[in-house]
Amino acid sequence: MGTPDFAAVILQRLLQRPDLVTVAAVVTQPDRPAGRGRRLEQPPVKMVAARAGVEVVPPVSVRRPRFAAWLRRVAPDLLLVAAYGKILPPAVLAIPPRGALNIHASLLPRHRGASPVSAALLAGDTVTGVSLMLMNEAMDAGAVLATATEPIAPDDTTETLTERLSALGATLLIETLPQWLAGAVTAQPQDDSRATYCRPLRRDDGRLEWDAPAAYLARQVRAMIPWPGTYTNWAGQQLKVWAATVLPADDGSATPPVPGTVVEQDRQPAVVCGEGLLALDQVQLAGRRRMAAADFLRGQRAFVGTRLG
Repeated sequence: MGTPDFAAVILQRLLQRPDLVTVAAVVTQPDRPAGRGRRLEQPPVKMVAARAGVEVVPPVSVRRPRFAAWLRRVAPDLLLVAAYGKILPPAVLAIPPRGALNIHASLLPRHRGASPVSAALLAGDTVTGVSLMLMNEAMDAGAVLATATEPIAPDDTTETLTERLSALGATLLIETLPQWLAGAVTAQPQDDSRATYCRPLRRDDGRLEWDAPAAYLARQVRAMIPWPGTYTNWAGQQLKVWAATVLPADDGSATPPVPGTVVEQDRQPAVVCGEGLLALDQVQLAGRRRMAAADFLRGQRAFVGTRLG
């Protein structure tokens, strides 16, 4: 059971191990409209399953009795869940005799919830990882079978970090699953007192608020790639920020500019923040192509001295 690329990588690895498991069916979310044309787009998991000839079921709701009845007919020994996107009800969790295992992209109990990779980047974590846990009725609160850690690079985005974590999660699952099926793994309860939570990302999460510290805004830029991206407003137009770097504030200024003011540093635009400066490395004006911010500045000299947001 899964939906995005993170889950598709794991499904692909499982399909390559028929000696370990038989994938009886794949459950994913329904096709969604995407892009300017709002054409229906298939989830990555569905595309992987279809190429392998595996039955794909996209239920509107996993809480309806019809879904539980279908799952009982499939009679799986085990459910494997990775970024499916919906909480499974007790009636579904009770069906497989070997339980339901979830591969979560954080070191639980830190960053329970729907956007753990982005949450780790926003928080400034230097290390994250994946957890293989036994699911229960609460969100990401089940006992943990195994974990694997992954360092966070200074230039990591949600996209690049998710790619590594999906491969790490697939390896952890392949290594742990035989032990779990043999009864050689004891799941360890989580310490709920140490739990943190993250909700699904919204489009508004990409808005840059310039009174925040530059270090946080730089992390926000990386955490919102690929979606929803970060943006601000300039001259009545949306300006996307694709890459940015923290610079120290100029303490020699008698009257520091207000947050959001654009200044020039080494022929490159930077923005005054609540703390420090944020150098804009790569930007995109609405309706234009993405470009280096230095190139943008050469074509938009009036940019310096204006206030964003």
